[in-house]
Amino acid sequence: MPKLAPQFTPAPPPWTLHGEGIMLLYRFKKSWVESKSNLPSQLQGQFKGGFGYVMLVDYSSSPVGPYQELLFIPGQFGEKKFQSITRILVSSEASTDQGRKNWGIPKETANFRWEKEKGKDRIQVELDGKKILDTEITHRGISFPISTALLPLRLKQTLDGKTYLTLPKGSGWGKLARVQRMQVDPQLFPDLDGIQPLLALKVNPFTIHFPIPSLLPSHE
Repeated sequence: MPKLAPQFTPAPPPWTLHGEGIMLLYRFKKSWVESKSNLPSQLQGQFKGGFGYVMLVDYSSSPVGPYQELLFIPGQFGEKKFQSITRILVSSEASTDQGRKNWGIPKETANFRWEKEKGKDRIQVELDGKKILDTEITHRGISFPISTALLPLRLKQTLDGKTYLTLPKGSGWGKLARVQRMQVDPQLFPDLDGIQPLLALKVNPFTIHFPIPSLLPSHE
């Protein structure tokens, strides 16, 4: 008999999530984004610059329970300069299922290993036995408040014929961080080799709110 897909209890938006994480802020070159960031077809030729992000998140609570996450946002796209998550891996099948259904976020489920010491995080992410990312990040200093009011997120995601606009809002406490090592498999994640972030932050704790999205015509 064919294997049935697992069924997950619906967890509709809005979601409020709590946890800690690492945010790396970049400004990628257009040529790099178009050739190295594995853009989906609807975003090709649409890059408009702006800040890009790599985020590593350890959610202690969410509507689908604790899970970990690695995501990539290249920057802004289109005339209205929306952002888009183009690569995202999470440690929870329920998060993958509900993230795709609720907001059109193209999640895949991977294995995470996150080791925490005083002033240091080491994170490894594997998919189907292949190491996607291996990084070591240190952090120190005085904590300061941070908020998406300074760097707002306007996510436009197209998945399975639907286009979603979501405006997440978050806040927390950050410390300056430094990437000591960053290794990625360029076949499985955008090739960050040799690209230094403009800013690295360890954020702990933080809260983020994912509201009910707006459905847009796909041509917008």
